[in-house]
Amino acid sequence: MRRKIFTPDHDTFRATVRAFLEKEAKPHAAQWEADGQANREVWKRAGELGLLGWEVPEEFGGLGIRDFRFNAILAEEIVASGTSGLGFAVNNDIVMPYMTDLTTDEQKARWLPGMVDGSIITAIAMSEPGAGSDLRSIRSSAVREGDDWILNGSKTFISNGQLANLVIVVCKTDPSAGHKGISLLVVEEGMDGFTRGRKLDKIGAKAADTSELFFENVRVPADNVLGELGRGFYNLMRNIPSERLGIAVHGVARAKRALEITLDYAKTREAFGTPIGSFQANRFYIAEMKAKVDVAQVFLDRCIEDLIAGELTAVDAAEAKMWITETEWEILDRCLQLHGGYGYVNEYEIARLWRDSRVQRVYGGTNEIMKDLIGRSLGL
Repeated sequence: MRRKIFTPDHDTFRATVRAFLEKEAKPHAAQWEADGQANREVWKRAGELGLLGWEVPEEFGGLGIRDFRFNAILAEEIVASGTSGLGFAVNNDIVMPYMTDLTTDEQKARWLPGMVDGSIITAIAMSEPGAGSDLRSIRSSAVREGDDWILNGSKTFISNGQLANLVIVVCKTDPSAGHKGISLLVVEEGMDGFTRGRKLDKIGAKAADTSELFFENVRVPADNVLGELGRGFYNLMRNIPSERLGIAVHGVARAKRALEITLDYAKTREAFGTPIGSFQANRFYIAEMKAKVDVAQVFLDRCIEDLIAGELTAVDAAEAKMWITETEWEILDRCLQLHGGYGYVNEYEIARLWRDSRVQRVYGGTNEIMKDLIGRSLGL
Protein backbone atom coordinates (compact mmCIF):
# COMPACT_ATOMS: atom_id res chain seq x y z
CA MET A 1 0.00 0.00 0.00
CA ARG A 2 1.09 3.57 -0.65
CA ARG A 3 2.04 5.24 2.61
CA LYS A 4 0.95 8.82 3.19
CA ILE A 5 2.99 9.95 6.18
CA PHE A 6 6.24 10.88 4.41
CA THR A 7 7.32 14.11 2.69
CA PRO A 8 9.99 14.63 -0.01
CA ASP A 9 12.49 15.38 2.79
CA HIS A 10 11.82 11.95 4.24
CA ASP A 11 12.28 10.35 0.82
CA THR A 12 15.65 12.09 0.47
CA PHE A 13 16.68 10.85 3.90
CA ARG A 14 15.65 7.30 2.98
CA ALA A 15 17.83 7.43 -0.13
CA THR A 16 20.78 8.62 1.97
CA VAL A 17 20.27 5.82 4.50
CA ARG A 18 19.95 3.20 1.78
CA ALA A 19 23.17 4.32 0.07
CA PHE A 20 25.01 4.40 3.41
CA LEU A 21 23.95 0.88 4.32
CA GLU A 22 24.81 -0.46 0.88
CA LYS A 23 28.34 0.92 1.10
CA GLU A 24 29.23 0.96 4.80
CA ALA A 25 27.20 -1.87 6.36
CA LYS A 26 26.17 -4.65 4.00
CA PRO A 27 29.75 -5.65 3.08
CA HIS A 28 30.52 -6.17 6.78
CA ALA A 29 27.26 -7.76 7.94
CA ALA A 30 28.54 -11.35 7.97
CA GLN A 31 31.64 -10.37 9.93
CA TRP A 32 29.56 -8.48 12.48
CA GLU A 33 27.37 -11.56 12.91
CA ALA A 34 30.49 -13.61 13.59
CA ASP A 35 31.96 -11.00 15.95
CA GLY A 36 28.72 -10.43 17.84
CA GLN A 37 28.89 -6.66 17.32
CA ALA A 38 29.44 -3.97 14.74
CA ASN A 39 32.55 -1.79 14.77
CA ARG A 40 32.97 1.82 15.85
CA GLU A 41 33.89 3.02 12.38
CA VAL A 42 30.36 2.52 11.06
CA TRP A 43 29.07 4.74 13.88
CA LYS A 44 31.48 7.53 12.95
CA ARG A 45 30.55 7.28 9.30
CA ALA A 46 26.85 7.42 10.21
CA GLY A 47 27.54 10.54 12.27
CA GLU A 48 29.26 12.20 9.33
CA LEU A 49 26.16 11.66 7.20
CA GLY A 50 23.70 12.97 9.80
CA LEU A 51 22.17 9.60 10.63
CA LEU A 52 22.55 10.04 14.39
CA GLY A 53 20.98 12.54 16.76
CA TRP A 54 19.11 14.78 14.35
CA GLU A 55 16.85 15.95 17.19
CA VAL A 56 19.79 17.38 19.15
CA PRO A 57 19.64 21.21 19.20
CA GLU A 58 21.78 22.89 16.57
CA GLU A 59 24.11 24.47 19.13
CA PHE A 60 25.18 20.96 20.16
CA GLY A 61 25.71 19.63 16.64
CA GLY A 62 22.28 18.33 15.67
CA LEU A 63 19.51 19.63 13.44
CA GLY A 64 16.90 20.31 16.10
CA ILE A 65 14.39 18.08 14.29
CA ARG A 66 12.16 15.85 16.42
CA ASP A 67 10.27 13.72 13.95
CA PHE A 68 9.88 9.97 14.56
CA ARG A 69 9.37 9.39 10.85
CA PHE A 70 13.13 9.70 10.43
CA ASN A 71 13.61 7.07 13.14
CA ALA A 72 11.19 4.78 11.34
CA ILE A 73 12.95 5.20 8.00
CA LEU A 74 16.33 4.34 9.48
CA ALA A 75 14.95 1.22 11.18
CA GLU A 76 13.08 0.08 8.06
CA GLU A 77 16.12 0.41 5.82
CA ILE A 78 18.40 -1.36 8.29
CA VAL A 79 16.04 -4.34 8.35
CA ALA A 80 15.66 -4.32 4.56
CA SER A 81 19.44 -4.25 4.11
CA GLY A 82 20.06 -7.26 6.35
CA THR A 83 22.23 -5.28 8.78
CA SER A 84 19.90 -5.36 11.78
CA GLY A 85 22.76 -5.68 14.27
CA LEU A 86 23.46 -1.97 14.11
CA GLY A 87 22.56 -0.41 17.46
CA PHE A 88 21.59 2.99 16.09
CA ALA A 89 18.03 2.65 17.38
CA VAL A 90 19.30 2.53 20.98
CA ASN A 91 20.98 5.90 20.44
CA ASN A 92 18.21 7.55 18.41
CA ASP A 93 14.98 5.98 19.65
CA ILE A 94 15.65 5.12 23.27
CA VAL A 95 18.48 7.12 24.82
CA MET A 96 18.15 10.38 22.88
CA PRO A 97 14.90 11.59 24.50
CA TYR A 98 16.50 11.26 27.94
CA MET A 99 19.60 13.13 26.82
CA THR A 100 17.75 16.02 25.20
CA ASP A 101 14.91 16.41 27.71
CA LEU A 102 16.54 15.71 31.09
CA THR A 103 20.07 17.07 30.74
CA THR A 104 21.41 20.35 32.03
CA ASP A 105 23.16 22.72 29.62
CA GLU A 106 26.50 21.53 30.96
CA GLN A 107 25.56 17.88 30.38
CA LYS A 108 24.29 18.67 26.89
CA ALA A 109 27.62 20.28 26.01
CA ARG A 110 29.51 17.25 27.38
CA TRP A 111 27.53 14.46 25.77
CA LEU A 112 25.32 15.50 22.87
CA PRO A 113 27.96 16.46 20.27
CA GLY A 114 29.56 13.01 20.58
CA MET A 115 26.20 11.29 20.22
CA VAL A 116 25.66 13.19 16.99
CA ASP A 117 29.08 12.56 15.43
CA GLY A 118 29.22 8.87 16.46
CA SER A 119 32.15 9.17 18.86
CA ILE A 120 29.86 8.48 21.84
CA ILE A 121 27.83 5.25 21.74
CA THR A 122 25.15 4.95 24.38
CA ALA A 123 23.21 2.30 26.28
CA ILE A 124 20.52 2.29 28.93
CA ALA A 125 20.81 -0.27 31.71
CA MET A 126 17.41 -1.24 33.11
CA SER A 127 17.11 -5.04 33.24
CA GLU A 128 18.80 -7.06 35.97
CA PRO A 129 19.27 -10.81 36.53
CA GLY A 130 16.29 -10.75 38.90
CA ALA A 131 14.27 -7.88 37.42
CA GLY A 132 13.25 -7.69 33.78
CA SER A 133 9.88 -6.14 32.98
CA ASP A 134 9.33 -5.25 36.66
CA LEU A 135 11.51 -2.16 37.13
CA ARG A 136 10.25 -1.68 40.69
CA SER A 137 12.23 -4.78 41.67
CA ILE A 138 15.67 -3.56 40.63
CA ARG A 139 18.41 -3.99 43.25
CA SER A 140 21.14 -1.72 41.87
CA SER A 141 21.59 1.16 44.28
CA ALA A 142 23.67 4.26 44.90
CA VAL A 143 24.45 6.10 48.13
CA ARG A 144 25.60 9.69 48.42
CA GLU A 145 29.18 10.31 49.54
CA GLY A 146 30.25 13.93 49.40
CA ASP A 147 29.89 15.19 45.83
CA ASP A 148 29.54 11.68 44.42
CA TRP A 149 27.17 8.72 44.29
CA ILE A 150 28.64 5.29 44.99
CA LEU A 151 26.93 2.86 42.63
CA ASN A 152 26.69 -0.91 43.09
CA GLY A 153 24.76 -3.49 41.11
CA SER A 154 24.61 -5.57 37.95
CA LYS A 155 22.63 -5.38 34.74
CA THR A 156 21.96 -7.82 31.91
CA PHE A 157 20.48 -7.89 28.39
CA ILE A 158 21.99 -4.44 27.75
CA SER A 159 21.99 -3.47 24.08
CA ASN A 160 25.23 -1.74 22.98
CA GLY A 161 26.73 -2.91 26.28
CA GLN A 162 30.19 -3.72 24.92
CA LEU A 163 30.57 -0.66 22.72
CA ALA A 164 28.92 1.97 24.89
CA ASN A 165 31.01 4.89 26.10
CA LEU A 166 28.12 6.20 28.16
CA VAL A 167 25.46 4.21 30.04
CA ILE A 168 22.30 5.49 31.70
CA VAL A 169 21.96 3.28 34.79
CA VAL A 170 18.61 2.82 36.49
CA CYS A 171 19.19 2.47 40.24
CA LYS A 172 17.68 3.16 43.63
CA THR A 173 18.99 6.23 45.41
CA ASP A 174 16.37 5.85 48.16
CA PRO A 175 15.50 2.14 48.55
CA SER A 176 12.93 2.89 51.26
CA ALA A 177 10.82 4.94 48.82
CA GLY A 178 10.00 2.11 46.42
CA HIS A 179 9.61 3.23 42.82
CA LYS A 180 9.75 6.86 43.99
CA GLY A 181 13.35 6.25 45.00
CA ILE A 182 14.55 5.28 41.51
CA SER A 183 16.99 7.64 39.79
CA LEU A 184 19.07 7.72 36.62
CA LEU A 185 22.86 7.99 36.80
CA VAL A 186 25.13 8.38 33.78
CA VAL A 187 28.19 6.13 33.98
CA GLU A 188 31.04 6.90 31.62
CA GLU A 189 33.62 4.57 30.16
CA GLY A 190 36.75 4.42 32.31
CA MET A 191 35.10 5.01 35.67
CA ASP A 192 36.72 2.74 38.27
CA GLY A 193 34.55 -0.24 39.16
CA PHE A 194 32.56 -0.20 35.90
CA THR A 195 33.21 -3.47 34.05
CA ARG A 196 31.61 -5.32 31.19
CA GLY A 197 30.72 -8.97 31.56
CA ARG A 198 29.85 -11.48 28.89
CA LYS A 199 28.71 -10.56 25.44
CA LEU A 200 25.63 -12.75 25.51
CA ASP A 201 25.34 -15.58 23.00
CA LYS A 202 21.80 -15.15 21.72
CA ILE A 203 19.51 -17.22 19.51
CA GLY A 204 19.20 -14.39 17.01
CA ALA A 205 20.20 -10.76 16.44
CA LYS A 206 23.74 -12.09 16.47
CA ALA A 207 25.36 -8.85 15.35
CA ALA A 208 23.57 -6.85 18.03
CA ASP A 209 25.91 -6.31 20.98
CA THR A 210 24.02 -7.44 24.10
CA SER A 211 25.92 -7.66 27.37
CA GLU A 212 26.16 -7.92 31.11
CA LEU A 213 27.38 -4.83 32.99
CA PHE A 214 28.75 -4.65 36.53
CA PHE A 215 29.13 -1.72 38.90
CA GLU A 216 31.27 -2.14 42.00
CA ASN A 217 31.64 0.98 44.10
CA VAL A 218 31.59 3.14 41.00
CA ARG A 219 32.06 6.77 42.00
CA VAL A 220 29.60 8.74 39.87
CA PRO A 221 29.80 12.54 40.18
CA ALA A 222 26.61 14.28 41.24
CA ASP A 223 26.92 16.18 37.96
CA ASN A 224 26.06 12.89 36.23
CA VAL A 225 22.60 12.57 37.75
CA LEU A 226 20.14 12.65 34.86
CA GLY A 227 16.99 14.58 35.67
CA GLU A 228 15.67 14.90 39.21
CA LEU A 229 16.53 12.43 41.94
CA GLY A 230 13.65 10.06 42.59
CA ARG A 231 12.01 10.79 39.24
CA GLY A 232 13.72 8.01 37.31
CA PHE A 233 10.74 5.65 37.23
CA TYR A 234 8.43 8.39 35.94
CA ASN A 235 10.91 9.44 33.26
CA LEU A 236 11.24 5.82 32.15
CA MET A 237 7.47 5.47 31.90
CA ARG A 238 7.26 8.66 29.86
CA ASN A 239 9.76 7.43 27.26
CA ILE A 240 8.84 3.75 27.08
CA PRO A 241 5.93 4.31 24.62
CA SER A 242 8.32 5.60 21.93
CA GLU A 243 10.67 2.67 22.62
CA ARG A 244 7.81 0.21 22.15
CA LEU A 245 6.75 1.94 18.97
CA GLY A 246 10.30 1.51 17.69
CA ILE A 247 9.99 -2.23 18.30
CA ALA A 248 6.77 -2.21 16.31
CA VAL A 249 8.52 -0.42 13.43
CA HIS A 250 11.10 -3.21 13.29
CA GLY A 251 8.27 -5.74 13.44
CA VAL A 252 6.45 -4.46 10.37
CA ALA A 253 9.70 -3.98 8.47
CA ARG A 254 10.83 -7.55 9.19
CA ALA A 255 7.44 -9.04 8.29
CA LYS A 256 7.41 -7.07 5.06
CA ARG A 257 10.92 -8.19 4.14
CA ALA A 258 10.07 -11.83 4.90
CA LEU A 259 6.99 -11.62 2.70
CA GLU A 260 9.01 -10.10 -0.17
CA ILE A 261 11.62 -12.84 -0.25
CA THR A 262 9.02 -15.57 0.29
CA LEU A 263 6.94 -14.30 -2.63
CA ASP A 264 10.02 -14.42 -4.86
CA TYR A 265 10.81 -17.91 -3.62
CA ALA A 266 7.23 -19.12 -4.19
CA LYS A 267 7.38 -17.94 -7.80
CA THR A 268 10.63 -19.71 -8.61
CA ARG A 269 10.76 -22.82 -6.41
CA GLU A 270 9.01 -25.75 -8.07
CA ALA A 271 7.41 -28.89 -6.70
CA PHE A 272 5.88 -31.54 -8.95
CA GLY A 273 6.80 -29.39 -11.94
CA THR A 274 4.98 -26.23 -10.87
CA PRO A 275 5.89 -23.16 -8.75
CA ILE A 276 4.89 -23.72 -5.13
CA GLY A 277 3.08 -20.38 -5.08
CA SER A 278 0.57 -21.68 -7.59
CA PHE A 279 -0.80 -24.23 -5.11
CA GLN A 280 -4.01 -22.87 -3.66
CA ALA A 281 -3.06 -23.47 -0.03
CA ASN A 282 0.21 -21.56 -0.43
CA ARG A 283 -1.43 -18.81 -2.47
CA PHE A 284 -3.97 -18.36 0.31
CA TYR A 285 -1.24 -18.19 2.96
CA ILE A 286 0.61 -15.52 1.01
CA ALA A 287 -2.58 -13.54 0.43
CA GLU A 288 -3.37 -13.60 4.16
CA MET A 289 0.14 -12.43 5.01
CA LYS A 290 -0.07 -9.59 2.49
CA ALA A 291 -3.30 -8.37 4.08
CA LYS A 292 -1.87 -8.59 7.59
CA VAL A 293 1.28 -6.67 6.65
CA ASP A 294 -0.82 -3.91 5.10
CA VAL A 295 -3.09 -3.69 8.15
CA ALA A 296 -0.09 -3.60 10.47
CA GLN A 297 1.52 -0.83 8.40
CA VAL A 298 -1.60 1.36 8.52
CA PHE A 299 -1.92 0.84 12.29
CA LEU A 300 1.75 1.62 12.80
CA ASP A 301 1.67 4.77 10.64
CA ARG A 302 -1.30 6.05 12.62
CA CYS A 303 0.62 5.49 15.85
CA ILE A 304 3.63 7.34 14.41
CA GLU A 305 1.40 10.28 13.57
CA ASP A 306 -0.02 10.24 17.10
CA LEU A 307 3.48 10.14 18.61
CA ILE A 308 4.55 13.16 16.56
CA ALA A 309 1.40 15.00 17.67
CA GLY A 310 2.03 14.10 21.32
CA GLU A 311 -1.11 11.97 21.44
CA LEU A 312 0.29 8.42 21.62
CA THR A 313 -0.70 6.88 24.95
CA ALA A 314 1.07 4.12 26.84
CA VAL A 315 -1.85 1.82 26.02
CA ASP A 316 -1.69 2.65 22.31
CA ALA A 317 2.03 1.85 22.31
CA ALA A 318 1.43 -1.39 24.19
CA GLU A 319 -1.22 -2.44 21.66
CA ALA A 320 1.10 -1.65 18.76
CA LYS A 321 4.04 -3.48 20.30
CA MET A 322 1.98 -6.54 21.25
CA TRP A 323 -0.18 -6.95 18.15
CA ILE A 324 2.49 -6.14 15.58
CA THR A 325 5.15 -8.40 17.09
CA GLU A 326 2.68 -11.27 17.40
CA THR A 327 1.72 -10.76 13.77
CA GLU A 328 5.39 -10.48 12.81
CA TRP A 329 6.15 -13.85 14.41
CA GLU A 330 3.15 -15.51 12.73
CA ILE A 331 4.30 -14.23 9.33
CA LEU A 332 7.97 -15.10 9.84
CA ASP A 333 7.10 -18.63 10.92
CA ARG A 334 4.80 -19.14 7.94
CA CYS A 335 7.41 -17.74 5.54
CA LEU A 336 10.03 -20.11 6.90
CA GLN A 337 7.58 -23.01 6.46
CA LEU A 338 7.02 -22.04 2.83
CA HIS A 339 10.77 -22.25 2.24
CA GLY A 340 10.69 -25.90 3.32
CA GLY A 341 14.03 -27.37 4.36
CA TYR A 342 15.92 -24.39 2.94
CA GLY A 343 14.22 -22.19 5.51
CA TYR A 344 16.19 -23.97 8.21
CA VAL A 345 19.53 -23.31 6.52
CA ASN A 346 21.37 -20.31 7.89
CA GLU A 347 22.62 -19.09 4.54
CA TYR A 348 19.05 -18.24 3.59
CA GLU A 349 17.90 -14.80 4.70
CA ILE A 350 14.58 -16.10 5.97
CA ALA A 351 16.40 -18.15 8.63
CA ARG A 352 18.12 -15.06 10.02
CA LEU A 353 14.93 -13.00 9.92
CA TRP A 354 13.09 -15.77 11.78
CA ARG A 355 15.76 -15.97 14.49
CA ASP A 356 15.95 -12.20 14.84
CA SER A 357 12.19 -11.81 15.18
CA ARG A 358 11.73 -14.06 18.20
CA VAL A 359 13.00 -11.55 20.76
CA GLN A 360 10.49 -8.93 19.63
CA ARG A 361 7.80 -10.45 21.84
CA VAL A 362 10.14 -10.35 24.82
CA TYR A 363 12.02 -7.09 25.07
CA GLY A 364 10.55 -3.67 25.67
CA GLY A 365 8.26 -5.46 28.11
CA THR A 366 7.01 -8.95 27.33
CA ASN A 367 3.78 -9.22 25.37
CA GLU A 368 2.14 -10.71 28.45
CA ILE A 369 2.95 -7.47 30.27
CA MET A 370 1.50 -5.54 27.31
CA LYS A 371 -1.73 -7.52 27.54
CA ASP A 372 -1.94 -6.90 31.26
CA LEU A 373 -1.44 -3.16 30.76
CA ILE A 374 -4.14 -3.07 28.09
CA GLY A 375 -6.50 -5.13 30.24
CA ARG A 376 -6.04 -2.90 33.27
CA SER A 377 -6.81 0.14 31.09
CA LEU A 378 -10.23 -1.45 30.49
CA GLY A 379 -10.93 -1.63 34.19
CA LEU A 380 -10.20 -5.35 34.49
